[in-house]
Amino acid sequence: MAVKVCKFGGTSMADGNIIRSVKRIIESDGERRYIVVSAPGKRYSGDKKVTDLLYECHKKLCGGADVKECFAPVRARFESIVRELNSGIDIEGELAATEERIAAAMSEDFTASRGEYLCAKVVSLVLGATFVDAENVIFFRENGELDGERSYKAIREACPDRSALYVLPGFYGSDPSGKVKTFSRGGSDISGAIVARAVQASLYENWTDVSGFLACDPRIVDSPRPIKSVSYKELRELSYMGANVLHSESIFPVRKANIPIRIKNTFRPEDEGTSILPITRYKPSGNVVTGIAGKKNFTVIFIEKSLMNSEIGFIARVLEVLRRNEISVEHIPSGIDTMSLVIASEALTPEKLSLITEGIREAVSPDTIRIIEDIALIATVGHGMSSSVGTSARLFNAIAAEKINITMIDQGSSELNIIVGVKNEDYEKCIRAIYREFFG
Repeated sequence: MAVKVCKFGGTSMADGNIIRSVKRIIESDGERRYIVVSAPGKRYSGDKKVTDLLYECHKKLCGGADVKECFAPVRARFESIVRELNSGIDIEGELAATEERIAAAMSEDFTASRGEYLCAKVVSLVLGATFVDAENVIFFRENGELDGERSYKAIREACPDRSALYVLPGFYGSDPSGKVKTFSRGGSDISGAIVARAVQASLYENWTDVSGFLACDPRIVDSPRPIKSVSYKELRELSYMGANVLHSESIFPVRKANIPIRIKNTFRPEDEGTSILPITRYKPSGNVVTGIAGKKNFTVIFIEKSLMNSEIGFIARVLEVLRRNEISVEHIPSGIDTMSLVIASEALTPEKLSLITEGIREAVSPDTIRIIEDIALIATVGHGMSSSVGTSARLFNAIAAEKINITMIDQGSSELNIIVGVKNEDYEKCIRAIYREFFG
């Protein structure tokens, strides 16, 4: 029997009226059997997400406040949702028990996870579905990584009937000691993918407040072209570089099982959305470029040394300096006698940057070290780029026509993407120039 796993994000859980719409979506397709939910998101501008309220609750508790006072905004939010549903659901017992467990655990991860837990409880009651606590079926190893095989087995055992309806909370699981552990923010996308992999779903539907991916950020380009389909590899590149419709790590569980993903809009369920497909099922749109995405605020450490290429272990010694200082490097463009370390600026305090540069001097005795700050990275992504002659020339000519100086170029060996570095101040102008060149 073909089944679909559906993950509904925070905007899809924001209030009782929207949850009623979600119920209609689920009931409109008999293959939608496994439902994963986020904590309720914002209802309006200036509102707070329930997860943010829970992080505030934990902080106040650690400061000595009473749990009832700390938990009151969360309690009020769920009581409001239940009233709006007007379905006779009683969650007062759950709210009281959650208060007690938060006070007893004094754990940030446990407290933050209760938005998903309570929301899944409500949705399971609305649907008449079986509630399965993620704490009992998603497991992390000691090093914090997902224990995939154990989790997949536990999910299958907890959800054995493919004709039944199950609801699971996203965002968390449990560590080897049995304590609740959360994914990074947005991790409910990962939870949904884990469930899809476990039950060998025919499709993983990710329901949100947009109708899929767009070719670039609509805040920069007016009405950019929608992307009907994208490969796993293209999605990974676009998500990593700032296209935030889907958590960038959520594709890994389903990718290994060749399960397609479809991004759908809870508020416009009739829209086609974007399909994310394994390369064996992916058919390019015919456009050279699939999408454009980027991020601001990087720092580049430029290193130059004559005969660098013949010095065995040079790069390893440089990277060891970063490892000692617990700094992750985003990109490492290099030449025969040069290499650049591209690092997110937020990770570099002045003191940390000084330690790194001194460490590099001691480790490899470079001829020159130069620091370039306020850099934005822009990725132009598409399978069509590798087979289209002149793509790089078109890209660079479009940027040059706007009199934008490129400070860095990084092209992967797969020719799936070209990343350029420009000054932060040129970020939006550069994206618009690239979009006009490839999308008209």
